[in-house]
Amino acid sequence: MTHLDETIGMPPPPAWVPEADYVGRTNTAWLMGRAGVSTYAALHAWSVREREAYWAVAIGRLGVRFRTPYARVVDLSAGVDSPRWLVGARLNIVESCFAAPVDSPALVHQSEGGPIRTMTVGELAGLTGRVAAGLRCAGHAPGAEIAVMMPMTAESVAIYLGIVKAGYVVVGIADSFSPREIASRLRLSGAVAIFTQDVIARGGKALPLYAKVIEAGAPPAVVVPAGGELCVAPRAGDRAWADFLPPAVPFDAVEHDPDDAINLLFSSGTTGDPKVIPWSHTTPIKCAADAQFHQDVRPGDVLVWPTNLGWMMGPWLIFAALMNRATIGLYDGAPTGPGFGRFVRDVRATMLGVVPSLVRAWRSSGCMEGLDWTAIRVFSSTGECSNADDMAWLSSRAGGRPVIEYCGGTEIGGGYLTGTVTLPCVPGTFNTPALGLDVVILDDRGRPAESGELFIVPPSIGLSTRLLNRDHHDVYYAGAPRGPRGEVLRRHGDQVERLPDGRWRALGRADDTMNLGGIKVSSAEIEQVVGAVPGVVETAAIAVAPDGGPSWLVVYAVCAAGPAPDKAALLGTMQAAIKRDLNPLFKIHDLVIIDALPRTSSNKVMRRTLRDRYLATR
Repeated sequence: MTHLDETIGMPPPPAWVPEADYVGRTNTAWLMGRAGVSTYAALHAWSVREREAYWAVAIGRLGVRFRTPYARVVDLSAGVDSPRWLVGARLNIVESCFAAPVDSPALVHQSEGGPIRTMTVGELAGLTGRVAAGLRCAGHAPGAEIAVMMPMTAESVAIYLGIVKAGYVVVGIADSFSPREIASRLRLSGAVAIFTQDVIARGGKALPLYAKVIEAGAPPAVVVPAGGELCVAPRAGDRAWADFLPPAVPFDAVEHDPDDAINLLFSSGTTGDPKVIPWSHTTPIKCAADAQFHQDVRPGDVLVWPTNLGWMMGPWLIFAALMNRATIGLYDGAPTGPGFGRFVRDVRATMLGVVPSLVRAWRSSGCMEGLDWTAIRVFSSTGECSNADDMAWLSSRAGGRPVIEYCGGTEIGGGYLTGTVTLPCVPGTFNTPALGLDVVILDDRGRPAESGELFIVPPSIGLSTRLLNRDHHDVYYAGAPRGPRGEVLRRHGDQVERLPDGRWRALGRADDTMNLGGIKVSSAEIEQVVGAVPGVVETAAIAVAPDGGPSWLVVYAVCAAGPAPDKAALLGTMQAAIKRDLNPLFKIHDLVIIDALPRTSSNKVMRRTLRDRYLATR
């Protein structure tokens, strides 16, 4: 699918064109009034030109609670690549998550096949306080790292908030990872404890979770039952959830400097070990501001987005909803079937978030046909490149509601290229950079271009300023070209095209990182696993998107001398290795057996050449 309708040489029509009275009711219209501008283009320009003013207005609109107010929004004396946000402030961001009335719903949640339950703001605050008190009783040192490896449930949300409230740091680990990957993340973070669940209930089956934690050699664990009672015996030194929780007692949140860490997340780069990225007490402000002004989240909304605390969208969902006085909708089950669709209908979700491969699965299976999703006011999509036809189909599920594309990353705390409901939305494209930051596209020679690598013009709340296991400046700034006006630029690694009508289209990664089903993974991580299969000499993993939508994983393999290998058998062995040692969600679309990998004069594998070669054969 190209960005032009080749039959008439014009862009495809928008699936959403807002009417004036609709625009007037949006959060963006309120912000335009505060900025004194009359167009969205002028609003974005103001948010970039007056960054301190923008963030001050956003912080006030969100009602962020401070123990000590900030003296200045940002100090750039060390450079735009090393900003200090909210200078002089003291806060704990969790206190900004409970501003809605105590009897209003904080969570609506359902386990697969079970009833829909509601947890009020007061009840979530109470459970959060009990988690914080339990951790304090356990005697962990201030600032200790506490891992969470659970599905998104009411308990995991309270655990996340309780860890931060007590002054500790959440280590998010996706529940789909293998024991080896769990062990790697525990090692990189230095986690001293872990919260997990006994099993994951899916389709009448109990999939082991606590067993993977034990196999990973995890530190002392608190084990939450998937059902009413634990179905496993805790390891010596581990505790059941019911034994961990103390009685409800008042617990005062631990105040912090805005730059103190609240969460360690992991993001793949071009090497085997993932980058360890700290989120601070300021990062949630980016999550909540994006949700307010781009997804147009309002008090009383219900936000549903299938995700996990091991990925940035898990914490994003918590802060985007609660800091905007909205409700989190959680479905503990597979989002690929009609049960999830009925949950979206029954809780009357007003925002539904997706990854494009999930939309493709819904569309191909027909499992969401006949469901009333008319309560949805906006969709949002992230994690992969979108296919325009799939997103047009999604929009039609709610009578033509907008799909806000949302491209960003863990190290951004939200999006840098996205959309607004106040402008026409064309499926599969972005209609604006995020408010509060700007972007430029440069070609291979560092010159402004309509298609090439996209760079961020810092600073912005949410942009990371340090990594635990890499040199932050080397990763994001060293060697980056200057902008057209001499600006310092921050690299992120995405290829983007600016379309003639002013929209933007994502073209995939510029480096050797890929998004598979919305999960970021490096070629090196895939190659490390499949390259260990007997009979394989070396491999190269690439991601291809023949139709401009979700990526396919293709593996090129050089095999040992001897009889030609059975391709199907070798692919099956590689897939089994990925399932066992990396992540069962990564599926090999194709295996290409090759005599030798193309390399540069410095012996680097030319993955882009392999990608072009593969697409040429489609």
